[in-house]
Amino acid sequence: MIPDATAPATPAEILQAARYWGLKIATAESCTGGMVAVALTDVAGSSDVFERGFVTYSNAAKVEMLGVSPATLDAHGAVSEAVAREMAEGALAHSAAGLAVSVTGIAGPGGSEFKPEGRVCFGLARRGRATLVETVEFGALGRTQVREAARDHALRVLARSVAVM
Repeated sequence: MIPDATAPATPAEILQAARYWGLKIATAESCTGGMVAVALTDVAGSSDVFERGFVTYSNAAKVEMLGVSPATLDAHGAVSEAVAREMAEGALAHSAAGLAVSVTGIAGPGGSEFKPEGRVCFGLARRGRATLVETVEFGALGRTQVREAARDHALRVLARSVAVM
């Protein structure tokens, strides 16, 4: 389970803490389409901490850019903790970052009885540590609101990670 991600933190505070610990950050995003990376890179001077972002909307992109296993996608689907784990670990493997967050979910509209709108899976990978994953059910808030909620949650996950070093 990812550490409590309720504490608010601004992207500037996340970058400052990562800078303090000497960590570079990478993102691996699907349903948020790069919104986490945008939030971090909107901060002037972020280039010394933000290493890169992967926007892997399609399953093919997840496989090609992050090394997500096709077998994992077949067994669990793109919106799963297993894929969130592989996305976060792939972001580390394909970058110089020491910390990576991943986001994959169903922003809507729609979904299914098994994977409803608003379900988002997160991964947090850090070199030398076990990868953490969690699923958050934001509910059918609407596409824009689910994406914003997922972005904000991913930022809180990063904030908690750099705060509890």
